[in-house]
Order: sequence, then C-alpha cells, then structure tokens
Amino acid sequence: MNLPMHPIMQQSFAVIDQEIGDHSFSATEYAIVRRVIHSTADFDFKQLLRFSPGAIATAIAALQQGCPIITDVGMVKQGVANMVAQTFGNPLISAVEQVTEAPPGKTRTETGLLECLQRFPQAIVVIGNAPTALLALCQQLQAHSGTAGLAPALVIGAPVGFISVVESKVALAATPIPQIRVEGRKGGSPVAAAILNALLVLAWEQQPKPLEPSHVLEALEPNCDRALLPTHSTNQSH
Repeated sequence: MNLPMHPIMQQSFAVIDQEIGDHSFSATEYAIVRRVIHSTADFDFKQLLRFSPGAIATAIAALQQGCPIITDVGMVKQGVANMVAQTFGNPLISAVEQVTEAPPGKTRTETGLLECLQRFPQAIVVIGNAPTALLALCQQLQAHSGTAGLAPALVIGAPVGFISVVESKVALAATPIPQIRVEGRKGGSPVAAAILNALLVLAWEQQPKPLEPSHVLEALEPNCDRALLPTHSTNQSH
C-alpha cells in the first residue's frame, strides 16, 4: 500500500537521486536519508546520518503495532502528526507539554521526557531540539542497564546547536538502544520529523498484503484435503 505523494515531492526526490552520487545505504536507509535531504536541501546529511544495526526493522515493527511516539518538543510533534494520522494513528505525545515547570537545574523538556518514559518505557523517542532531554534519556538508559524496564523501541537523536549537542549524541552512540542519529551539530525539528515520517511511510508500505480470497482457506486450513470440499458445478438444472 503506497501513500499519495505530491508531484513536487516526487520531482524533488528525483533531483536528489540525480545529485546524491555514490553511496552504500540500503534501500530503507536511503529512503530516510533522501527525506531528510528533501526537508533541509542539505546534502551534508548523507555523511551525518547513522543507523544502528536492525534499528529500521525494529522501528517499522513497533510503528505497525501502534507503539507510542514521544517527541521532545511541539514542533516535532506537529511535523509528524499528519503522517501519523494517515497511517497507524500511534499515540503522539510532546514531552515539553507534559509539565508546566521543571525542578531547579532541569529543563521542562527533559523533565517531561522522563515522565513520559515512566508511562511508555518502550516508546519511540524523537529528539529534534533538546540535547538536555537526550542526555537525560542516556543517563536513564545507563542507570537501567541490564535490568528490565526502560527500553525504547527506537531513539531518533537529532538535536541541533552548539551547547551539549555533540555530547548528547556521543552519549546516545554509547548505548545499545536501537537508534538513528545525526552526527555533529546539525539536526533540528525538521530533520527529526523527516526521519520519523520516512519510517512511517516504510512501515505502511511494508504491511503484509491481505490474502486473496482463494488463499484464505489455505491459510486457515493448511492440511485440508481439497477432495473433501464441496464443488460448485457450472451445469445447473432448472
């Protein structure tokens, strides 16, 4: 099942395909890279995106099963809301919107994220703005290492800026959690949203196809003897 695509996006993807040059991405990785480049017009992301082994497949399965999605800020939430609505309707929560004030020395985003993870410890986490939230998540992952509980299905690490951004991504890279991250200072809400939207499209297109009517019985009764089934003759008496 393919989702509709605006002609301008199709044309933009064609331009990216022509200009990106040689690469070693898999088909699913490239679908994500291309969408990020489309959202930013920045081919640097060809060198900056990193995928942990199995992260895409894990994310696709989680999205298909209706896994909650936690974003750090409202802009990321707004950037994915339409695609979520077109596909699986996953619960969509913005961390910063969950708290009105933070404890001293903490930000609302990191405080809200940790509260969300208490409710949804296996959610997909999408960070496009707040390195403090990503650092707090990585600290929690280290604290819970080797124990059951906190285990996000995927972390998208794409905060942008100069303060604590690189450090937060290094911390994420040191965890075993499934992840897609942007190296260096670049990133941002549009990038994080583009990554998740690409995953939603992949998950939607990779859904198992419904069985054709002629195959339904075979699926339900694989050992059924067809000789015992009633037949429908084309010669009917009147």
